[in-house]
Amino acid sequence: MKPFSSAFNPMVVRFIAAGILASAFVGSSFAQQSGLPINVAASVNGALITNDMVEQGIRAAISQGQKESPQLRSAVIEKFVEVLLLSQQAEKDGLANSEKANTQLAMIRQNYLADLELSTYMAQNPITDADLQAEYNREIASLGSQGMISEYKVSDIAVATEADAQAALARIKKGESFDKVAKSVSLAPNKVQGGAVGWIQPGQVAPQLASVLITLSKGQVSPAPIQMQQGWYLIKLEDKKSSKPPSFEQAKPAIRAGMTQRKQFEFLSQLAKDAKIIVQQ
Repeated sequence: MKPFSSAFNPMVVRFIAAGILASAFVGSSFAQQSGLPINVAASVNGALITNDMVEQGIRAAISQGQKESPQLRSAVIEKFVEVLLLSQQAEKDGLANSEKANTQLAMIRQNYLADLELSTYMAQNPITDADLQAEYNREIASLGSQGMISEYKVSDIAVATEADAQAALARIKKGESFDKVAKSVSLAPNKVQGGAVGWIQPGQVAPQLASVLITLSKGQVSPAPIQMQQGWYLIKLEDKKSSKPPSFEQAKPAIRAGMTQRKQFEFLSQLAKDAKIIVQQ
């Protein structure tokens, strides 16, 4: 559920496809590397593949479950070579200036700049250990005398517009299962699991989601779509349980994720407040 973590947000362009070849390095046809600058891993018809590009590709692959190895580096370089060969041929075929290409390139640029702006903002406004400790203390104090935390097992449906969310909600109200509708219309990656998110705590998610989540009964779906910066959401409470709170060190990653999301949401909300936004009805 990507307001609960990060998916439905603007992403850096992925360098490695899900089925990337992990086989041997580019063979004899790609083997002529003599004379390349020290910071260059390969070149294709004069276009350079730098070591920085390769490292970014490796990190992207690792984040998707690949294991770091010499074979992975070779596969990343091979993938870049393939991309360059195809993109150079597209230039020759006159595809680079097509309306479709220009639209896609503009979207890639916008997504990259959006991601860069968020990462720059967070670097300039970091969440410190003192911030994390204060948030942990606040959450522990909010548990009351019993000192137990509530956890919620959640599923979600993410769509682009309020109309899409209302249509999905109508299907659920007519008797279709939440997971069936999620698989049918959700735009989030977890649609293949029927929208399953797993166990979360209210403090780990955006306030507008948390405020709805804590009001739901087991098996209940949010009565109305929830607007997020990334789109519109429906959430379902699958189950609820209480448990002892983790130690500060155990809780730090989750607290940091929640505080990061809130800080980004506040930043985006301020940008939206200061902007003139017109949506065609």
